[in-house]
Amino acid sequence: MILLFDLDDTLLDNPMDIFLPGYLQALSARMAAHADPQQLVRTLLAATNEMIEQARPDRRLVENFDAAFYPPLNLKRADVQPSIDTFYAQDFPALRRNVQKRPEAVRVVEDALQRGYRVGIATNPLFPLTAIVQRLEWAGLPVEQYPFALVPSYESFHFAKPNPAYFAEFLGRLGWPQEPVVMIGNDVSLDIAAARQLGLPVYWVNGTEQWPGPDESPPHGGLEGLLPWLESQDADALAPKLTSPSAMLAVLESTPAVLAALCADRGDEALALRPMAGEWSPVEVLCHLRDVEQEVNLPRVSKVAHENNPFLAGQDTDPWAEERDYLHQDPVQALSSFTQARIELVTQLRSLDAQGWNRPARHAIFGPTLLHELVNIIAAHDRLHVQQVFKAL
Repeated sequence: MILLFDLDDTLLDNPMDIFLPGYLQALSARMAAHADPQQLVRTLLAATNEMIEQARPDRRLVENFDAAFYPPLNLKRADVQPSIDTFYAQDFPALRRNVQKRPEAVRVVEDALQRGYRVGIATNPLFPLTAIVQRLEWAGLPVEQYPFALVPSYESFHFAKPNPAYFAEFLGRLGWPQEPVVMIGNDVSLDIAAARQLGLPVYWVNGTEQWPGPDESPPHGGLEGLLPWLESQDADALAPKLTSPSAMLAVLESTPAVLAALCADRGDEALALRPMAGEWSPVEVLCHLRDVEQEVNLPRVSKVAHENNPFLAGQDTDPWAEERDYLHQDPVQALSSFTQARIELVTQLRSLDAQGWNRPARHAIFGPTLLHELVNIIAAHDRLHVQQVFKAL
């Protein structure tokens, strides 16, 4: 089982109405020699919003932030990086006074690890890694002592909460494990609603709050109630359900980002290495995904979206690996081409209304089908090949 824990106000008592003003004041003071403090705060908040609103699978969050932060201030990152590094080394630690450790959080994480559960820190990755690592230390959960499955940051992730693609990227980075997954968090929108959009089971750390929505409240309680609740659940009930349009779109959008992260800094030789005879290497998977996206998925989706119950011919794409010599192609170029084609596919799908997702087609192999079912096959195909690349690397 995989437990995804939010950090602020879940594992760490960190009220943002106190922490954030202190953070902004300290950072603007450190950067005063480079930019007017008030302008810097306005620009930083706008750039943070850009990370959330302009997320793309071909751009890490830090790239979105840098593009929206430095040019309006007439700054270059390289020129001010020493000041930023000093801020996180000397000023940021002082913000610890605004937070409180939750002893029950340490107990729950330790108990979960002892039971063999994997624990990921599903915090919103809008900060540099050092800021997240320091807050985990304040929570009594230093990364040097706890084998967290993944700790995201704005340097490493492409999506942020409340985008459900954030959770898809998280699970993709873990190789799309086929086991129960539960998201644990306090924020109704960022943690609970967003995870539910992907189809993840959730546990709401609610304190004394009342569920605000008209729908039935999710499982909830204090952190100390989490593990007893998990023990009372059937494992099948905690498996992700990834078949809604929002879930499928999240998977599709996250796949290029996940592959980019898995393949980063591996080198052409590692990406061309076949795990064993008869299995594809990562570069062959990338080329396969590229060609299937360009020559099968995009034309099919367009055909179903614009024609009345069209016939879709079957296509055996596996022989292309040898016929097109995928093994000796450029993995960077293959991933880039796949990513651009995937962005086009997701754009098409996002333009559909509920009726559009149910447009019919006749498939040569599957028979009568709906666009929803075809997209579900594409998303499952994505997860299969992410698992393949993850295992190979």
